[in-house]
Amino acid sequence: MFRTGPFIPARIHVLVATCALLIPAPAFSKPPPEGECPSLTASPSQNEKSVDAAPIRLREGMELGIDDLLLIKQLVPPELWRHREVFFYEGMSLEIGPCHRRYAVPDFYQKATEKFKGGPRLDGDNNLENYTAGVPFRPEAIDPRADDAASRWAWNLAKRYRGAGFSGKFRITDYPTELGKVQTYEGDHFLLQTSGRSDLAKDGYAVPYGSKRVFAAGGEFKKPFNARFLAWRQFRERQADQAHGAPDNTFVYVPTMRKVRRAASTWVDGLFFPSYAYSGDSGGGGMAFGDPMGGGSSGINPTSGQSSAATTHVKRGLAGLTLRPNGYVWRYLGEKDVLAPLNVKRNGYPLNPERNYGVSGLSLASDTWDVRRAVVIEGALKERNESTRTVTIYIDYDTHQPLYWITRTGRRRLQEIGVLAHRFTGDVFDYPEWPGGKQTTVFEPVAGTFYNSLAGRGGWRREAYDLRSVPFSSNRRARMLSSDALMRSH
Repeated sequence: MFRTGPFIPARIHVLVATCALLIPAPAFSKPPPEGECPSLTASPSQNEKSVDAAPIRLREGMELGIDDLLLIKQLVPPELWRHREVFFYEGMSLEIGPCHRRYAVPDFYQKATEKFKGGPRLDGDNNLENYTAGVPFRPEAIDPRADDAASRWAWNLAKRYRGAGFSGKFRITDYPTELGKVQTYEGDHFLLQTSGRSDLAKDGYAVPYGSKRVFAAGGEFKKPFNARFLAWRQFRERQADQAHGAPDNTFVYVPTMRKVRRAASTWVDGLFFPSYAYSGDSGGGGMAFGDPMGGGSSGINPTSGQSSAATTHVKRGLAGLTLRPNGYVWRYLGEKDVLAPLNVKRNGYPLNPERNYGVSGLSLASDTWDVRRAVVIEGALKERNESTRTVTIYIDYDTHQPLYWITRTGRRRLQEIGVLAHRFTGDVFDYPEWPGGKQTTVFEPVAGTFYNSLAGRGGWRREAYDLRSVPFSSNRRARMLSSDALMRSH
């Protein structure tokens, strides 16, 4: 078996099923050669008679249907396989993409990684110090047997190349865990990468007036009607890299109040997403507030003091897009060859609003899935007041993109199983060029589906297939960096 570093109290153990399927990682490992596809055997289940099955080698372009599912059992996380009826469906057509493809990386990102290699370091609390730009820790230099191996991979995930950030439309489809109808939310959202910008070496690797921040993010709801114009901003300061408890500055514009208020949720692990429910009208009209996506709702007087407390963060919708690595205690679980939608070809909302996601509404199976080498890490959240206690992340070895995102409660009960889909802009026809006439090579987070395993039903799906990750204009960037812009928009 593989070796791990110190983690969390002994009462929390790694699932045996997960361990059995991971690859014991030697020191300074690397993925298989490009184009080397695995040979698989469609092994019968325990309830079936054992039969000899000749191994089948996957190849790029091969299409798999529901009857071929046993063939890929060993290439997906065991948690996902346990709930395969959610993520795969009758009539699906899964196309095998390239095996271990080496995707292009911009020259300026490679130069920054080389220039600052050996500089970034971790302290005893997993805080990142002396980071400027590029990959903090080169994969080939991470010893899987080291105590901080998983923490280094977590920081590589958080600091992965994102271009200038992203901007585009979103649609969140929420499936209830109990009786109730499906809720749909639409709007615009963005993430502006302010520091760590390897493309801005002449500007100190940061956008103007953004060097003291990690990122600025935000958005605005367009639908449903009662949520129209509800908008938000989130600013994460660079001090958060050295102190996991450092709060974000989060602001929400409340349309019925025509005011910008600070959100009640200051500590956010990933990207802030305001929660709400339909409320009463005694204070000047109904307003969408509360938390129906999380399973509850409340009547809020839009002009009362309670309105500020109602603008809380909901841990759905934008989950899996980023995280605070120093907010966890990490352990390295091993490596695993997986099949994952790293570079999808089919469109969804808003380019194709009627796309079929299977009976569950949570399947990305009818698309192209690459064979990738994933590093698997598990983190225990330091914040004790959170319902989620641990997260298991499958990180692509080469691109550092998150492939699978699996959470558990304090008693190791499986909570959510997430599949994250990306699209490589270098393969998108007529995608905008990077300034200077160079090809844009960014992995955009175009979709994600999360199944509520704890409830045994329900979940949510995020679609954002029109994202753009090229640099923003100076005027637009200024609006992204200002909470006052929330008021000026209306």
